[in-house]
Amino acid sequence: MTSRPDLIGDTAIALLAERGLRGLTHRAVDEAAGLPPGSTSNHARTRSALLETTFARLCRLEAEVFEDAANPGGVLALANPTPEIAADLVATQLHDTLTLRRAPSLARFELALEATRRPELRAIYDEAGVAFREPARGLMAALGSTDPDRDGRTFIAFSEGILFDSVAGAGNRAAPTREEIRTGLLQLFRGMLKDTAQ
Repeated sequence: MTSRPDLIGDTAIALLAERGLRGLTHRAVDEAAGLPPGSTSNHARTRSALLETTFARLCRLEAEVFEDAANPGGVLALANPTPEIAADLVATQLHDTLTLRRAPSLARFELALEATRRPELRAIYDEAGVAFREPARGLMAALGSTDPDRDGRTFIAFSEGILFDSVAGAGNRAAPTREEIRTGLLQLFRGMLKDTAQ
């Protein structure tokens, strides 16, 4: 059974994706979640607290995806991955995000823009980002990168670019197939690892 804080967070994410920041209010969350009036205000009293609650829930949901990647058979658990295997597993993860977790991605982009205007949200956003950058660095190191920090950032930029273009950008009407994502990732990995292979 979903706890009330998680229900509030999940509902806020859905509202943020559907209506944008202006549509995310305490009253709207209560109504959409079927909660008694004032329930969301009791949990998150201010607008900033509501945004922070929403983002915290987003982070937990995304962390679960990374936990799956770190489980046996996941890309982050591979001891000696090849570019082909890594591209295959990451492409599946990105495609699942585009097709099964589109609303949370859109909500995250909304919050990223809001974070540029709210220092308190920026701090939370940036801190959460570190948790996702380290696994990317680890993957690139496992692939044999000579500069895993740089290549990890490039890998994240590629992945975020695919997500943004497909969810909120000009490519939102025709998301790439899993195979198209895999091909792009494989080209990226091989290009970054070219110096290592020489």
